[in-house]
Amino acid sequence: MTDADRRMLAGLPELDIRFSRTRLVRHRGTDVSREWHYLDTGDELARLVRPGGGEVVGTILAVHGNPTWSYLWRRLASASLRAAEKGGPAWRVIAVDQLDMGFSARTGTTRTLPQRVTDLADFTEDLGLEGPVITLGHDWGGVISLGWAVDHPEMLAGVITLNTAVHHPEGVPIPAPLRLAGARGVLAASTVSTPAFLETTLALAQPPLAPEVKDAFRAPYRTAARRHGIGGFVADIPVDAADPGFAELQRIAAGVTELEVPALLLWGPKDPIFGDRYLDDLIDRLPHADVHRFEGAGHLIAEDRSYADAILTWLGDNAERLAGRLDEAAPRESADVSAPVPFTPLWAALEARRDDDDVAIIDMAAGRGAGGERRVSWRQLDDRVRSLAAGLARIGVQKGQRVSVLVPPGPTLTAVIYACLRIGAVVVVADAGLGVRGLSRAVRGAWPDVVIGELPGLSAARALGWPGTRISVARLPRASARLLGVSHDLTAIARARASAPLPPEPAADDPAAILFTSGSTGPAKGVAYTHRQLSALRDVLAAHFEVSGDTGLVTGFAPFALLGPALGTRSATPDMDVSAPRTLTARAVAAAVRASDARIVFLSPAAILNVVATAAALSADDRRALERVRTFLSTGAPVGEPLLAAAAQLMPNAEPHTPYGMTECLLVTDVTLAGIRAVSDAADRGVCVGSAIGSNRVLISALDASGRAVGAPSDEPGVLGEVVVSAEHLKTSYDRLWLTDRGAVRDTPAEGRWHRTGDVGHLDAEGRLWIEGRLPHVLVTADGPVAPVGPEQQIEASTSVRRAAVVGMGPQGLRQAVAVVETAPAVARPGLASPELTADVRGCTALPLVAVLVVPHLPTDIRHNSKIDRTRLSEWAERTLAGGRMTRP
Repeated sequence: MTDADRRMLAGLPELDIRFSRTRLVRHRGTDVSREWHYLDTGDELARLVRPGGGEVVGTILAVHGNPTWSYLWRRLASASLRAAEKGGPAWRVIAVDQLDMGFSARTGTTRTLPQRVTDLADFTEDLGLEGPVITLGHDWGGVISLGWAVDHPEMLAGVITLNTAVHHPEGVPIPAPLRLAGARGVLAASTVSTPAFLETTLALAQPPLAPEVKDAFRAPYRTAARRHGIGGFVADIPVDAADPGFAELQRIAAGVTELEVPALLLWGPKDPIFGDRYLDDLIDRLPHADVHRFEGAGHLIAEDRSYADAILTWLGDNAERLAGRLDEAAPRESADVSAPVPFTPLWAALEARRDDDDVAIIDMAAGRGAGGERRVSWRQLDDRVRSLAAGLARIGVQKGQRVSVLVPPGPTLTAVIYACLRIGAVVVVADAGLGVRGLSRAVRGAWPDVVIGELPGLSAARALGWPGTRISVARLPRASARLLGVSHDLTAIARARASAPLPPEPAADDPAAILFTSGSTGPAKGVAYTHRQLSALRDVLAAHFEVSGDTGLVTGFAPFALLGPALGTRSATPDMDVSAPRTLTARAVAAAVRASDARIVFLSPAAILNVVATAAALSADDRRALERVRTFLSTGAPVGEPLLAAAAQLMPNAEPHTPYGMTECLLVTDVTLAGIRAVSDAADRGVCVGSAIGSNRVLISALDASGRAVGAPSDEPGVLGEVVVSAEHLKTSYDRLWLTDRGAVRDTPAEGRWHRTGDVGHLDAEGRLWIEGRLPHVLVTADGPVAPVGPEQQIEASTSVRRAAVVGMGPQGLRQAVAVVETAPAVARPGLASPELTADVRGCTALPLVAVLVVPHLPTDIRHNSKIDRTRLSEWAERTLAGGRMTRP
């Protein structure tokens, strides 16, 4: 390294020059020594951990990819030192510049993958590195670091990778950017003669890199002579057995499968090179790994997100095992030490009625069969489930494989889901309410092995490049099947039953389903459930609402449309688009009740709005049918007394309930209309959602002055904080969101399984829960945190206001409240409220309002049509009041 190089390094942003080192390393089998440049925090740590001051617990060996260099790991090096200075575990960070890369020597040769793995081993041997070692790699540095890990089991304590790959499936082209860069006539020009490959890689950052950071990555590659290593890396990509590195890649991939050390996979899903396909492969090889997908991040995840904080958090969580002080055979820490409850599979009631010719499912969707409805008996449903289960197993769908189901609610969806559950496949359910982008993000994030769909879903899978073997519900013409990439259809699959026995039943704690949240407060998250937890949900529902085989259900809310067979009772889906709840009418509900003789009706809050709005169309016969209903439920979002009362008028003999829950735990508390009216004069703010159901538990983690939920969860009444819940049917985890999972169980009680909901509220003196909003929507004012729902309810008392949202503007800690309202009648366009309406709204609440804005409609999620997007509204209000163009939020 020249003096000019050293001066250049000293001036790079965020790079602590104290870590910069060079070393001559002799390479095995030769007399050749080459200079390596690397970052090493060892000397600085030695200063911190003098005798009596602790010890270095291990080393993180970090390897960059192409075309970056050790600068990629600068933040981890600095953050690890700061953590040690504060008394945390002292992890030494060594980040190398590979030969021909960064500021290490240029060899004049094209180094292959086996050579690079050997190079790294030569370096660590010359350095005298001892364990425990955690390898860390990105891009092709991930492959090389894992190669080192496989070859040094005696020193290895753990592995961490960021966007990399150790296996590429046969018959699948390598990513397009690499094909282009490696093409004959393009390779040298794009990687060596010009900085095109380097510049393209730097442009992948999400958000864009600062100019000075881009310059830092360019620093070692200013001339073509210094870029030969970039071209060499691209030329060495092992595509097939003819490539020099192919056998080595296969060796590394096989070795990774055998690793049992702790593992962490951090991923940027917007990577055009190392996409989710490669993450899925790594998870298959390292099923015990902690995994976090940073939604929105791309290839340069180390620049896009706070990866260093994530790594240090993971090191802290696994400190004893990583440092070699914990028995490798010891089980991983579990928050649930209680004995498991008895388990009955979800399909048990269906099997019990397999010889029953009574009706199990009624699909009221117009146009399906005579009279616009389709009836399926218990015998037919069980036969269909068994046929599909056996057929799916016969074509290779195995236990643990993920099956994305893109089928509208109805008998087909029910049969497909129960068939998948029966063979142990993991059902992935993301509804159309997420929109095309949200649905695509969910499906690609779950990376299913199989996609089962009707024509619209299969067309989307083809157009958007969703993974998985594609199975059509109906048999398609050969040309259409080829165009859509469809390999099978359900009709042919079901016919295979005779030659394919059912596989063994899955165990209670095997994974069963991944259900996606509504995406109303950010990107939809996959929520993982086991068979035990789905069965516990069935049992809670049956016990609390006294469901028997003769009860009958009308299910206008998608999550409950599938539970009829599990409960052993007939179910009817009204004539509606379940993914668009506003399409449900009062007459459609009455028709479904009449057809099924149902005693329980499930509706979403959005569906109730339209049912009540269309009540005038009910005939006398319709009203007589609705009089037979004894229980009415609306769940998915809190429902106020006026709307629940209006629905109750249509079903006068039914007891209205509005349970509180979320995708992570569908039934937590419950309250009746009578219960809501009993507390109508209470001083409590928010929406009363009642008391915990059965053995469920609800606690509150108090907010501090900055709006953070830091209080120890308790049942003390009147304390504003985050709602923390526990239940037998609570989800297992979030799918591939380790950090989110960790946050959801932070500082929760040791006994049982708990979940921080992100909802804000309080308990009253009787133990009832009151919901006051979402944690991200709390306004942190100069007077402390303010939850939005209480002021919104006060504003909605105005006869001129249909619905209100209270949002904040200004800096955190000094937020000012703004009211955004839907008026009655509705305004045609958004704008400032009139002086008269502003005065009226301000007079309704004690919360000072800096402005009142009016909009035709508040932005809400599609699934519930009631969860207001206050974050979006806040940004819109702040932009508007700052003089921005008046647009719809």
